[in-house]
Amino acid sequence: MMFTRLKRRELQNALLRSPAVVLLGPRQVGKTTLALDVALPDGGYLDLESPEDRNKLSNVEQYLRARLDRLIVLDEVQRMPTLFEPLRGLIDQARRTGLANGSRNNGFYLLLGSASLDLIQRSSETLAGRIAFIELSGLHRLEVPSGLWEDLWVRGGFPQSLTALSDADSVLWRRDFTRTYLERDVAQFAPRTSAELLRRFWTMLAHLQGSTLNIAQLARNLDVDTRTANGYLDLLTDLLLTRKLAPWHSNQGKRLVKSHKVYVRDSGLLHSLLGITDMDALLSHPIVGASWEGHVIESLLAVAPAGTQPSFYRSNSGAEIDLLLTWPNGEHWAIEIKRSTTPKVERGFYSACEDIQPSRKWLIYPGSECYPLGDGIEVMSLHGAMQALA
Repeated sequence: MMFTRLKRRELQNALLRSPAVVLLGPRQVGKTTLALDVALPDGGYLDLESPEDRNKLSNVEQYLRARLDRLIVLDEVQRMPTLFEPLRGLIDQARRTGLANGSRNNGFYLLLGSASLDLIQRSSETLAGRIAFIELSGLHRLEVPSGLWEDLWVRGGFPQSLTALSDADSVLWRRDFTRTYLERDVAQFAPRTSAELLRRFWTMLAHLQGSTLNIAQLARNLDVDTRTANGYLDLLTDLLLTRKLAPWHSNQGKRLVKSHKVYVRDSGLLHSLLGITDMDALLSHPIVGASWEGHVIESLLAVAPAGTQPSFYRSNSGAEIDLLLTWPNGEHWAIEIKRSTTPKVERGFYSACEDIQPSRKWLIYPGSECYPLGDGIEVMSLHGAMQALA
């Protein structure tokens, strides 16, 4: 089954504006498929996990200089960190040539990466002013038929997991995916990290979905020091597998929670870590509310405009906003997330909104209708909220 990715147009526009674009996302999320859709038939493609393709770059400048007339896709580019320096010289040469003869001076390289922080640091330092970044999430409701929305929550947004022939096949795919990630990528980015300890840590995070982070408690439960536990969390975050949602800070003297909330980003991986195999098992599991909350947050952030900053608001007095979106102009949107089909806003949300003064207040629930609730609050279906953001 083929899906049209909403990021396609954003990617095409970025290639028109920038000499190089980095497309970030976890493994198997669809980066290569999207990149080839944009680049072919005229562009070129190199997989830097392939010894044959890496060998072609034994003389990087010679190989790529001969192909400055086309878009080149470089997949798993974090495997070859020495590549960034020659890319800068090639881009500058190509732009000078383009300005001289009236040909293009952008859209030379599309770099695909499965790790965020490490790759961003390398490329932004070396290719400053020459590069744009786009993150590709898993599939979401604006990209799949409504008949798959239930599976999308249970199985997650990885295409092979979502389109598996059965729930059992989807579970097997996610188990294999998790094992491969731990055994291969951990060895690359953190060679001294125990894959088994990291698996246990990841599972602990799954049990704490949507909770405020207590890294000291996690470290004690894992029998490691807090520095090691923080390293595990940073690694999973850099691999785009977990999200640390920052607390909102105020200069108004309010006593606010300062710890991050933590989420396993893909709902299918969350359920796999917890042994949840289908919708019946999910609905009877204590994690169902937190799972829905995380699914909503990731769905909204997948379509939110560039520059939108997510956070949550919680005071020691009980005022709380599940998700606070801050736009580049400083405008706030407050979002409450409920699993009930007859949702009601709690007192803490009203109190938080008095502090924040958001321009929009949403209550997102599993239903299909959108309607006003009063006090400026809009009850929104997840699909409706995503359409409003996209």
